[in-house]
Amino acid sequence: MPDTEPINELPLTEPGPVDVAAADDRTAFAFQQALAFRWATVTADRTTRDPGQPGVRLRCYLDLRQDVAVE
Repeated sequence: MPDTEPINELPLTEPGPVDVAAADDRTAFAFQQALAFRWATVTADRTTRDPGQPGVRLRCYLDLRQDVAVE
């Protein structure tokens, strides 16, 4: 896709924000829910769109050090 920016992958070593790029809101929120099911996550309630760019972006806070207790 010529009009999209490259994805820069970085290992997540500390708790912090995670940027998700997806084709649509449904996909972005489904991915966020998958993260929240496994790790401590502060979820976002809306996505953003970059003018002239396809898809949506979502930013949530993730802490891989804290597993979610499943009962």
